[in-house]
Amino acid sequence: MTLAPFVRIVAQGKGRARPLTLDEAREAMGIILSGTAAPEAVGALLMVLRLRGETAAEIAGFTAALRGHVADRLPPADLDWPSYAAGRSRGAPLYLLSARLVAQAGFRVSVHGWNAYQSATLSTDDIRSLLGPDVRYDPLDALCPAAFDLLSLRAVFGLRSCINTVLRMWNPSRAPATVQGVFHPSYRSLQACAAELLGQNTLSIIKGGGGEFECHPSKDVTVFGLRKGRHIEHLCPAEMSETRRLHDTDNPVDAHALWAGDLRDDFAQATVTSTAALALWTLDAAPTIAEAQTLAQSLWAKRAVHEGARA
Repeated sequence: MTLAPFVRIVAQGKGRARPLTLDEAREAMGIILSGTAAPEAVGALLMVLRLRGETAAEIAGFTAALRGHVADRLPPADLDWPSYAAGRSRGAPLYLLSARLVAQAGFRVSVHGWNAYQSATLSTDDIRSLLGPDVRYDPLDALCPAAFDLLSLRAVFGLRSCINTVLRMWNPSRAPATVQGVFHPSYRSLQACAAELLGQNTLSIIKGGGGEFECHPSKDVTVFGLRKGRHIEHLCPAEMSETRRLHDTDNPVDAHALWAGDLRDDFAQATVTSTAALALWTLDAAPTIAEAQTLAQSLWAKRAVHEGARA
């Protein structure tokens, strides 16, 4: 099989090129994941789409191919939480503590991703330690080596490709609800439309810290996505008025110390609880954002009791 027909479709020239259909995108990504495509063709296809901008049908088709390529599904989960941010300047991954709070509420949370770029010392074991014993974490290189190779092409291209978006859409546990963070706001609507094509019914997407699903507690956050299959655009007001960068490299946060109670940082704590609140609202654990905030704060206050009882 060759990618040439698909490269021709998207790159044959002004007035003749067109986007791939969902089925064409699925077939093209299937060829790429099989390892039979010429590397030059893979680069050509991905970079043409990068330059032109992907469509929802293309993202949905690529995602469908990835789901079909990885036959071994993860254990069932209630919430899919992809973590594939590309920012190098972000600080402590406080959103991992948010996922931990959601699990504390009794939900099965599945986190998957690739985060080695965040810190030279942030290993898979470090991530699992922050997530705690109730949250599953699967690194991409173990889940799907072929997809990992595609993500790693960023170092070759010097640019991200649509594989970053596809991995956010993947949902390998087939969870009924998913949360996604993006760096560029335009992707919120793109991913919501792609999810609709894939039959996803419950989804929350935000412009988050470093591209992760992580709220800035001092800024209004607009949530895009789906509820019962219908598109939403919901404004969540800032939780606090403190003026501070979400990740201040001059004042790093020790996430382990924050969770253990050895560090008092109201801004960092609000980052954790506001992010957890949006995830809990996505799961319909509370009917409103305000009630989800109250629930998240209660879970934070009881976290030591919860984990002590589990032990």
